[in-house]
Amino acid sequence: MKSRYQNRIELLQGTLDMLILQTLQWGPQHGYGIGNAIRANSGELLKVETGSLYPALHRLEKQGWVKSEWKLTETGQRAKYYRLTPAGKKQLLTEHSRWTQLTQAIAGIMSPAPANPLDEM
Repeated sequence: MKSRYQNRIELLQGTLDMLILQTLQWGPQHGYGIGNAIRANSGELLKVETGSLYPALHRLEKQGWVKSEWKLTETGQRAKYYRLTPAGKKQLLTEHSRWTQLTQAIAGIMSPAPANPLDEM
């Protein structure tokens, strides 16, 4: 029997923080909404478990990158809404830059450029 996690992609350490910050750039959101946005915008490939999402949100809040406040949801339930702070926006730019460097480095390894015969002279 195939595992239900067969197509699951494990996030690199630190990537979840970047994804949360990116999601909050689109506007304040509660934890459940953040998880849904990550899943939907990843083509259903990335599912953030509650046990990872909320500790990450608390860590980001402790860093001063997000702030939270209790509000009522569209359905009238109380939920903690998170929003990006100016420091969080700055951190997102830093994380995005690192992510770009990392993906370019990995792409270079996975699809190396053909060797230039002139380089060997």
